[in-house]
Amino acid sequence: MPPHHKKKKQKKQSQSSGISKENTNSTSACDHSIDVPLEANASYSVKRTEQVGRYLVASRDLKAGDIIIETSPIIVGPCAETEPVCLGCHSTFIADSVIYRCENCNWRICSPNCHGLITPSIHSRLECIPLRDKAVHKLLQTSTPVQVKLMYEAILTLRCMLLKTVDFAMYDRLLDMDPLNDVRQQIPKLWNRNQKDIVQRIRNDWGFEMEFTEQELHTICGIIEVNSFEVGQEPIKARALFPKAYLLMHDCTPNTGHTDELRTHYLTVRVLRDVKAGESLTLTYAHILQGTLKRRQHLKEEKFFYCNCRRCSDPTELGTYCSALRCNKCRKGHILPVNPLNHESEWLCQQCPNGMSCESVIMLLEKLSRQLGCIGAKDVDGLETFLRIQSTVLHDNHYLLLSVKHSLCELYGKIESYLIPQLSPDQLKRKEILCRDLLEVVDQLEPGLSRLKGTIMYELHVPLLIESGQQFQRGIIQRTELRRRLKEVQKLLKESEKILSLEPEGSPEHSIAEAAREALENMGSV
Repeated sequence: MPPHHKKKKQKKQSQSSGISKENTNSTSACDHSIDVPLEANASYSVKRTEQVGRYLVASRDLKAGDIIIETSPIIVGPCAETEPVCLGCHSTFIADSVIYRCENCNWRICSPNCHGLITPSIHSRLECIPLRDKAVHKLLQTSTPVQVKLMYEAILTLRCMLLKTVDFAMYDRLLDMDPLNDVRQQIPKLWNRNQKDIVQRIRNDWGFEMEFTEQELHTICGIIEVNSFEVGQEPIKARALFPKAYLLMHDCTPNTGHTDELRTHYLTVRVLRDVKAGESLTLTYAHILQGTLKRRQHLKEEKFFYCNCRRCSDPTELGTYCSALRCNKCRKGHILPVNPLNHESEWLCQQCPNGMSCESVIMLLEKLSRQLGCIGAKDVDGLETFLRIQSTVLHDNHYLLLSVKHSLCELYGKIESYLIPQLSPDQLKRKEILCRDLLEVVDQLEPGLSRLKGTIMYELHVPLLIESGQQFQRGIIQRTELRRRLKEVQKLLKESEKILSLEPEGSPEHSIAEAAREALENMGSV
């Protein structure tokens, strides 16, 4: 997802928490009765099945933009294997900046005036004094950069455990979330990694052996891995656990989206499109502009389940062809998986007998991904070349090409040598085409009030506005056509402003909403 707010949490087929998704928009014979809503007048209720556990359904018809959940986090902490961050606000440190340290525990902070250290802060309430008493900062000084990252990762687990001593009611709310211990314990690489880098670190290296058992710590590791959300925007990087929201199930075409307030990480979840009473409330734990193989692999490795949603079950991915390859035999058909829910399924051309093994497809995509990774993030020519060459191998909507198109639609007009006044008519048209290509796919995969849709719409209005003015001045179009085009620009700006004004103040997206509002005012009536 574009970079921030990659929603990150997930559930698996287990009984206590919400949910790995098979398609839960339908009701099965094994459904139990709907539970009482989580709060008075809530727009959702909790439903339970033996297959997927608990999940949320709309208790009434909902309109796009309706808020279904507003909540503060139970706990916030550093991400997995993160670079060092301030233990007050979780912001990363600027290179060569002045180094400040907490006067008690001696861990690094961003400044003595950090808003995240104002008492009572998470840091002061929970780990500060225990870290001081056990002199854990001395280990930071002798650890390798890799070990330092793991120490910061362990902070969130420690914070969760320390809630047990200062706020048992809140700790008990954490334990209501499913750690999927039975599933995770069957993954030796994961379980052993947590045993070494989190459990033993906290108990043995940091000296909490008497306070916490191994089983307690493994359970907290699971709760974090299964249920946490990534929150914050640069320079803040953090993970958080929220009440209620952890029961939202996954779907690769979600009907809800979320934002978190920049400082407090207060979470707001809205429906992206109209939702009928009884319909499952879903969000995505994967990137919208990713192919099925990559999404399902990510969900299996990170969230411990294979997704079987409507999009994953469809070889064409709802008609977008985000994973399709061009047939190198007939040159007319597209190669798609016979059964996308089987990661070893054969891939066949829709027009001729040509096919590929799944292993060959994966090797091809890994090769192309490496090639793409070697292209500079601002190398417009390199990205355009990749797009031109690989369009003979991949469908125009293939996720690798969509990634390139998304980069290019933002680069045109924003970097040196490609600023708006420097763009030629052909480059303006190119930006327009890229934006339209992306919007067509996003409308299928994340219809409604999609953040991605809002940002692309804003990018699209720029070339349309400039092209229209230039062509009118040169007499290429008449006033009637000019008005038609300007009305399209206004429509794009209004929709972009409507979507992105929902983002928290201070975020880049909210700034785009303000720019869209200003552009509309400058246009006046058309």
